[in-house]
Amino acid sequence: MTKFHGTSCLITGAASGLGRSTALAVVAKGASVILTDIDDAGLQNTADEVRARGGVVHLAAPADVSDYDAVVALAAKAHAEVDSVDIVMNVAGIATWGTVDRLTHTQWRRTIDIDLMGPIHVIEEFVPRMIEAGRGGHLVNVASAAGLFGLPWHAPYSAGKFGLRGVSEVLRFDLRQHRIGVSLVCPGAMATPMVDSVDIAGVDRQGAAVQQAVSLFMRHAVTPEQAARSIVRGVERNKYMVFTSPDIRVGYLAQRYFPPSYNLAMRGLNWAMSRYIDKAPAPTEV
Repeated sequence: MTKFHGTSCLITGAASGLGRSTALAVVAKGASVILTDIDDAGLQNTADEVRARGGVVHLAAPADVSDYDAVVALAAKAHAEVDSVDIVMNVAGIATWGTVDRLTHTQWRRTIDIDLMGPIHVIEEFVPRMIEAGRGGHLVNVASAAGLFGLPWHAPYSAGKFGLRGVSEVLRFDLRQHRIGVSLVCPGAMATPMVDSVDIAGVDRQGAAVQQAVSLFMRHAVTPEQAARSIVRGVERNKYMVFTSPDIRVGYLAQRYFPPSYNLAMRGLNWAMSRYIDKAPAPTEV
């Protein structure tokens, strides 16, 4: 069992969505927090809300997790406030979709830098200090259903999330000797600001087909508050794989134990996506 009470938690992506809800959820369990996000205004709003609820914010400092030097500076500030954090929660991320003939190099690179290298930068700068402190702790990496399944148009996003899954799979064993647990969170549909900021290569987001798809997505989405509660329960029970909605758990089991059903589902989704959104001109590389 991992207890939040009396611990210090680092949470990335804390300005909004799942990061913000997770910060409020762990504070409700008695943890203090170190918060970061690239959006400083949203970050300070989250910090103010935590304090309004009686929580302790050791630090709320903006940082771009894809920038290693920025994470080094963040760690220096954090460790000036606490000798080491007890729980690291990598929540920050972006989503980029598109067919391989429309995606630009910039889109591939930016997605990998934020979704994979961002968590790695945080792990590099915070986990060794946890090991040195000798108090144990927990590492939480938020991946995605796209880190489990071959979802259509998700190649850049899946590259980052499958990579984060691989890092987590190794560290769950490497860190066990130090009494540091590892949880890999695999959310499905979730009603966060990311829904409105997904970069879809070569497709007009304001088009009727895209808006219809977004509406369908939102009907199946859990709230970030619900997802945050699932994460907290998973960490408390020291679960490795944490699902925030039952459909992703079912899909994961089907993939493992009945591969033909998984293959049919992915082919069906790909067929539907190819016909759902009108073809748009391929973007020009810049």
